[in-house]
Amino acid sequence: MREEYELEVLENYDIEVRSTRKIRGAFFCDTDKGTMLLKETKLSGQRAPLLYMVLSRIETTGNVKVDTPVFTKDGDLLVSSREGRRYMLKKWYQGRECDVRQEREVLRGAEILAVLHRELEHMLSAPELPWQKGSFLAAKDPMDEISRHNRELKKVRSFIRGRVSKNEFEYLFLDSFEKMYRLAESVLERMRNSGCSALYRESTVKDCLVHGDYNYHNLIVTGETMAVTNFEHMHSGIQVHDLYYFIRKTMEKYIWKQKTGQKILEAYESVRPLSPREKEYIGLCLAYPEKYWKTASTYYHSNKAWLSQKSVEKLELAVRQNEEKKAFLENIFSISI
Repeated sequence: MREEYELEVLENYDIEVRSTRKIRGAFFCDTDKGTMLLKETKLSGQRAPLLYMVLSRIETTGNVKVDTPVFTKDGDLLVSSREGRRYMLKKWYQGRECDVRQEREVLRGAEILAVLHRELEHMLSAPELPWQKGSFLAAKDPMDEISRHNRELKKVRSFIRGRVSKNEFEYLFLDSFEKMYRLAESVLERMRNSGCSALYRESTVKDCLVHGDYNYHNLIVTGETMAVTNFEHMHSGIQVHDLYYFIRKTMEKYIWKQKTGQKILEAYESVRPLSPREKEYIGLCLAYPEKYWKTASTYYHSNKAWLSQKSVEKLELAVRQNEEKKAFLENIFSISI
């Protein structure tokens, strides 16, 4: 029944749907106007037009393929189903997800990110912005975020210490906590004494736009190029946070292979050179034990009655890869913590 309600949404658009194929949380639609994707969204009615303005402007340049939203017959970007779920139809592309195991595709993804950032920068220098400054939500101060993560790590430790009967995950967390927490505090101190605060202030004042979720899952290989998708987390902030996130997600798969990391930076800088402050920011973000915090946080907020072995493996990996990451940061970013 829910699938019927979802497909009813398509009747609101001025398109002829030839066929649909359901995937997780969405429908691929073959239409008379090309391939499209119908997807449930949490975007508000206020944010959807902003997203459209940015993506349609990028699409017009032809330099980056993006998943621009499509208007309904009534000129809306969001449609609610009979059961109250909100959907958005977007232009889509024939292709496949970027294969992180193919270094060539990873490097192409870094180049396209730089092109995307350059396009977004050009918008800021336009005589008239397609939106008002301050329209996009601003990212939180990175130092405030790290402080919050560190407080949560201590809260998790206190909780686990108080447990009478401890499981495998909890013993591993307590055993590794001191080392990982010292690292977390060191990164925070380095950030406070760096140019990161100024970079954050300047980026938010200028309203620099950030994709917000740039990883290989959101890149579609279409022939010789790639399309960038899923901009729903777009906000204003430090643009190269996208690059930090892309490098982290990729390097976790490559076990912090230095040669590949250097190539990713070079691929990005072949289009958009990094300033010393931006490179410092990326390096310090990478130095922070993000995966360790995230795994601990997820466990803390989960049902403790059943321990997933996957959680143990993730925590082990976060601790084990720390040495490889340390060497990576020293050689690629000249950061020693």
